[in-house]
Amino acid sequence: MPGHTRAQSALALVGFLAATFAVAAISSALTLPQVRTWYPTLHQPPLAPPAWLFAPVWTVLFLCMAVAAWLAWRTRVSTCRSGGLRMWGVQLLINLAWSAVFFRLHSLAFALVDAVLLAVAIAYTMRPFRTIRPLAAWLLAPYLAWTLFAIYLNAGIVLLNH
Repeated sequence: MPGHTRAQSALALVGFLAATFAVAAISSALTLPQVRTWYPTLHQPPLAPPAWLFAPVWTVLFLCMAVAAWLAWRTRVSTCRSGGLRMWGVQLLINLAWSAVFFRLHSLAFALVDAVLLAVAIAYTMRPFRTIRPLAAWLLAPYLAWTLFAIYLNAGIVLLNH
């Protein structure tokens, strides 16, 4: 950890965890009421997992996101690091927007556009992370895979519920 004390590193990890799980908490608050009422009324595409599976999957993915950002932060200051961490923040906001658009606004098509933008943002976050700390990029790989699966689900929901 170039130039960082253990205390700074621990504080940074707590900060990344706090930011990530704040988004998770807000997303959950937007999602939970709708999962019990509106979401079950939607026709689901094949391979749609049960609703209960989403919370544990997202918990693991949010943890991986936070650790990935922390690992990138621990590297030497560079434009690559700064750009990667900026993109990490952008993808986190796009992630939050999806929950609001899909579950609060019930805008299925716009949520699909958001999900595609999220996948692009994750990929653009992984590029600099791969350069500065490959493990940070690998920690985002399951998140990208799940987001691609979410695009399939969202697209299926759009088609089946128009």
